[in-house]
Amino acid sequence: MAGGRMLVLSRKRDEQIVIADNIVITVIEIRGEKVRLGIQAPAEIPVHRKEVYEAIQRKKEKEASGATGREPRRPSA
Repeated sequence: MAGGRMLVLSRKRDEQIVIADNIVITVIEIRGEKVRLGIQAPAEIPVHRKEVYEAIQRKKEKEASGATGREPRRPSA
């Protein structure tokens, strides 16, 4: 994601943004500083909030490195 350009758009409620031919983002609601968006995308394209995406990536990295986050089991005497 880093290194790309950012397109900044202004949209009002119920207005949309189209990405490629198959992703549509709709402004559902604007309340104070909070904006609710609806995202229509094909099922094979994952859509996540950034903090969820980052958590998924950390989990994948941990799994790939073989780390489980648990102490190894010790044999009982």
